[in-house]
Amino acid sequence: MSELVTGEAVALELRPARLPSRALAVLLDLLAAMAVYVAVTIVLVTSTASLDEAAQTALSIASFVLVLVGGPIAVETLSHGRSLGKMACGLRVVRDDGGPIRFRHALVRGLIGVIEILMTFGIVACIASFVSARGRRLGDVFAGTLVVRERIPVTRTGFVPPPPPWLAGRFSGLDLSAVPDGLWLAVRQYLTRMQQLDPQVGWSMAERLASDLAERTGAPVPQGVPPAAYLAAVVQERQAREARRAFGSDSAPAAASAAAPATSGPAGTGKPPAVGETPVGPARLVGAPEVVAEPSGGERRPAESPGVPAGERPGTGFVPPA
Repeated sequence: MSELVTGEAVALELRPARLPSRALAVLLDLLAAMAVYVAVTIVLVTSTASLDEAAQTALSIASFVLVLVGGPIAVETLSHGRSLGKMACGLRVVRDDGGPIRFRHALVRGLIGVIEILMTFGIVACIASFVSARGRRLGDVFAGTLVVRERIPVTRTGFVPPPPPWLAGRFSGLDLSAVPDGLWLAVRQYLTRMQQLDPQVGWSMAERLASDLAERTGAPVPQGVPPAAYLAAVVQERQAREARRAFGSDSAPAAASAAAPATSGPAGTGKPPAVGETPVGPARLVGAPEVVAEPSGGERRPAESPGVPAGERPGTGFVPPA
């Protein structure tokens, strides 16, 4: 990978094209240009048969320059660095800062390409590509361009591998509140890219992250647990807690306990009201008279409503025995 820095100070990781793919792209471009040149030459010969030899020679030279030199320049300018051969090989010409090329870049590459590709049969271009660290020929060096690969193997980025099944739920009691976001980000980046690291480097990095994480949680790494598996298990535990918090699973018991007194007996008992007990809270029917106890006996009577005469009080529906 080649790291390019844009004008906004953004680092771009691009994969430079190597000599085999570039040679194949140039060969395809030359075949297409030669086919067009042959077709144009046939048309010129048939249409200028009445002209003298000097005029025919001038037209032949002009057609050669326009097709084999001007054609690639125009194609790279209009397609922003993607000729027919480069499109077939998945390549593109970009500037040193990663941006698309313009006419001046294509013009310099095309003019120098006549010397190092057409006149020397590609020998100079091959030598320059071998010497350059990023595989650039002389035209790329003078134009300030780079040929990169557009089609690269697809890798699974951003995927955190799951921990071994025997570690599932083992760290449910860890206190993760003291772990900073920077450490979580470092652990996540390591887990997503550990397959691309050297085994020895990856193991040492996992040990360092695991020790930092154990120091923040206050619990050491269990014996016999690989550091990478420990990191994956802790990350999975954090994701599970965030999912429960986001979907409100933890609030269900609280809601159930808050709603329990509405249908239960005395507070904290969870039993239906016994005979002689007053229902608590919303369990009493709305509009029903409140029942209070007499100070002197066990007989209970309806409570007096303020401002209502005794004769106009609503009946309770109780009929005394005869």
